Amino acid sequence: MSFDRGKLRNIGIMAHIDAGKTTLSERILFYTGISHKMGEVHEGSAVMDWMEMEQERGITITSAATTLFWEGVQINLIDTPGHVDFTMEVERSLRVLDGAVAVFDAVHGVEPQSETVWRQADHYKVPRICFFNKMDRVGADFERGLKSIKEKLSLTPVPLQWPLGREDSFQGVIDLIEEKALFWDKDELGKQFSVVEIPSEYKEIVNKQREFLIEKAVEGEEHLMEKYLQDQPLTPEEIRQGIRKQTLSLQITPVLCGSAFKNKGVQPVLTAIKNYLPSPLESPPEQGQTLKGETVLCETEDKKPLIALAFKIVFDSFSGTLTYIRVYSGVLKIGSSFYNVRQKKTERIQKLFKMHSRFRKEVQEIHAGDIGVVAGLKFTQTGDTLCIKEHSVALESLDFPEPVISSAVEGKTSEDQSRLEEALKKLQREDPSCRVQKDPETGQTLLMGMGELHIEVLVDRLLKDYKVKTRVGKPQVSFKETPIQKSSSSGEFVREIAGVKHFSKLILEAEPLERGKGFDFKNETGTLPDDFVKAVQQGAEQAILSGPFMGCPVQDLRVTLKEAEFREEEASSLAFQSAASQALQKALRESGSHLLEPVFSVEVVTPEEFTGSIIADLNSRGGQIEQMGRRKDLQVISAKTPLRNLFGYATDVRSLSQGRASFSMEMTGYDLLPEKEKQKFLV
Repeated sequence: MSFDRGKLRNIGIMAHIDAGKTTLSERILFYTGISHKMGEVHEGSAVMDWMEMEQERGITITSAATTLFWEGVQINLIDTPGHVDFTMEVERSLRVLDGAVAVFDAVHGVEPQSETVWRQADHYKVPRICFFNKMDRVGADFERGLKSIKEKLSLTPVPLQWPLGREDSFQGVIDLIEEKALFWDKDELGKQFSVVEIPSEYKEIVNKQREFLIEKAVEGEEHLMEKYLQDQPLTPEEIRQGIRKQTLSLQITPVLCGSAFKNKGVQPVLTAIKNYLPSPLESPPEQGQTLKGETVLCETEDKKPLIALAFKIVFDSFSGTLTYIRVYSGVLKIGSSFYNVRQKKTERIQKLFKMHSRFRKEVQEIHAGDIGVVAGLKFTQTGDTLCIKEHSVALESLDFPEPVISSAVEGKTSEDQSRLEEALKKLQREDPSCRVQKDPETGQTLLMGMGELHIEVLVDRLLKDYKVKTRVGKPQVSFKETPIQKSSSSGEFVREIAGVKHFSKLILEAEPLERGKGFDFKNETGTLPDDFVKAVQQGAEQAILSGPFMGCPVQDLRVTLKEAEFREEEASSLAFQSAASQALQKALRESGSHLLEPVFSVEVVTPEEFTGSIIADLNSRGGQIEQMGRRKDLQVISAKTPLRNLFGYATDVRSLSQGRASFSMEMTGYDLLPEKEKQKFLV
């Protein structure tokens, strides 16, 4: 049977934590027949949250993939995490997906992590539909939710439905295209619903919203616009055609609503995925670079040479390394080999799978446009391109942010230490947002991550998944350094190595940049060959890995190569790289260093009576209150707070509010550590 890419959807589900992503995913699995029983997050029985730590905490930690079918369409579905510490799981999923369902809490609307994942989807130009979940909750407000996504996400929301009732009277939805009401009133499992006439009290709002819907549908289709201007009625299929075109071009975002937990409104989400999100054939062709630097387009055809991207790696106790891949061109077949461009290695495919959460089904091939899993690859890392060596192409890889927190880890015995080192290598391969390094002063092994919860999960994995008895130190903030003032210094390398003379001499200037500008390199010599300029830049980049004050990485720095002495017979990349590293280290010592600390935006949602205590506590942590507002009868407090003062904050918020307040936080960047705090690090 031929593979029909037009009937394939590669879709992610994304949201802020606790918006109900995984609950929605579990209902989707049930209604498509993949699961025979609904998994519940609060019971720890969710199929998509299969890790023990996910079931214990009731949150999604790692992306889970599954394949299902609905109305003749194959859907590759990835349920992504909502917690800020695991944002990179969302990033690498969106990198390979064609469309997404953004889930919002109908009570709270757009929340901080909602904005983060929306920006990630914007970066990859992923068409989306929105689903307002929890319409049955007290405080749910669909119209307020529409306003929040319009204002905070700068999009044009187009409701395809209108809620029938709200809070505890929520019964279903009104289909604005078909002009019918869908009631989930009899079947507790939500499989069956009634399609009836729209109640009279909704006629006015339905007419208004349907008119707006049609206006947006005809904007992208000339023949539909002509019919509309001539007052000719549009068929439901014509309206869907217009909405689809506008959605795929990112002009509008269709919006649906329901209550996943109460099993209401889930089936229309599946139909909307089929109707409005793209197949691989409708997504812009993936671009790659040849070894000569030429841009090529990856045509989504089986007959073209293989081009695929590895976007996730998992270690399995039975199958070893499982590498998740998206095939953009060609076919991946059992028994065939491919070339890894970045690793410059050839690997052979022994087994291929289609995944259902942690379970898998063996297949013979993965076609262009599809997502699957390769077992047993030895060298492939996240972000690597798989291709045919004769047609070597490198796709855009993934950039992972620097960790902001670290904990010292060590094995309890020498045997445990050996096993720990092996386990840490696997953790880094699975999760590139965690890093491992040696403290140059103490010799301790530092496990570094994106937040307190991230570190907790990594340590849990060492203990439970890898069975390594581990001692863990108290979490520490990962600081950065930045120069205080402009300075310059010379570097010289004169040495004979294996009978060959190496010489270089240069002057570098280092100056501070604005916060968040990172690292910039300039060459003002005009005469030094490009290969040696590149070597100078590499030497500078090596030098900034360890700053002069605490050995922290240096950022917000511009390095300028002012002068360079060049002797053609003795010049070498090694000489210029070494001289540059030496010169920059001297310049940074002379400049002096400010310490930079990670700062987070914290949003607390609390009942009114606890507002004073919450604000006082944030102030005591060095937080700056930036905004206060209301969300129904709740107070919303936004503050900019140093990470060093946020350890244990989840426990303190519960204590201050009798367990009734919730909070979220997102890193905003690095700020100068106050001088009095810096003095604590001086010996």
